[in-house]
Amino acid sequence: MSTQDTHFGFEQIPLADKQARVDDVFHKVASRYDLMNDLMSGGLHRAWKDAMVTEVNPRSRTNFQHLDVAGGTGDVAFRVARAGGPTTRVTVLDINADMLAVGRERAEQRHLLEQLTFVEANAEALPLPDNFFDAYTIAFGIRNVPRIDLALAEAYRVLKRGGRLLCLEFSQVDVPGRDRIYDAFSFNLIPAMGRMVTGDAAPYQYLVESIRQFPDPDRFAGMIAAAGFQRARFTRLTGGIVALHSGWKL
Repeated sequence: MSTQDTHFGFEQIPLADKQARVDDVFHKVASRYDLMNDLMSGGLHRAWKDAMVTEVNPRSRTNFQHLDVAGGTGDVAFRVARAGGPTTRVTVLDINADMLAVGRERAEQRHLLEQLTFVEANAEALPLPDNFFDAYTIAFGIRNVPRIDLALAEAYRVLKRGGRLLCLEFSQVDVPGRDRIYDAFSFNLIPAMGRMVTGDAAPYQYLVESIRQFPDPDRFAGMIAAAGFQRARFTRLTGGIVALHSGWKL
């Protein structure tokens, strides 16, 4: 694969084309994204996100400033805002306007708009100040970023000294036998459920394939360290279906 090429699922495409292709996927699924997360994970994504927010620990300081990237529908942001209390402020950043529109509507329904700011922008070039945020989270979004190294460098830039990066991402099942069951479920059932719920299987075929193309946990931890973060580590959850990655800006 050329250095100017990348993966879009199992397809090889020019690097310059990936962002538009990813945008199209999330335009198609925005209105049903959270429902499909429940179906795809059997509801487990809720527990995984709760585990990440526990690590964020927004009550650790007053006026906690949090950045949630690729978090358009607000699932993680709402958890952080509630866990931190009224002095916690969360910036929800997403490149997809449709996802952000869903998030704003959900935030209004939950009376959380005062604590949240919604920003449409690219994770690779954040329109945000240096050394500003206490924590940065990204849940199931980093694998869709065309240039992951740039996104990690931007995460490092906008975090304060003592700030923490937390990344929740699908990983590689490490329980013998369960990997075959997981593959069968992913490739056979998830696209079919996507067609049933959203009318289109193709976005979910991409999402399943993109998981298989993402670096293994050790390699991704190395990428986090290469961006300047200290104490880069990960914890496997649910037999390795997902990994919760962490790094500190010290």
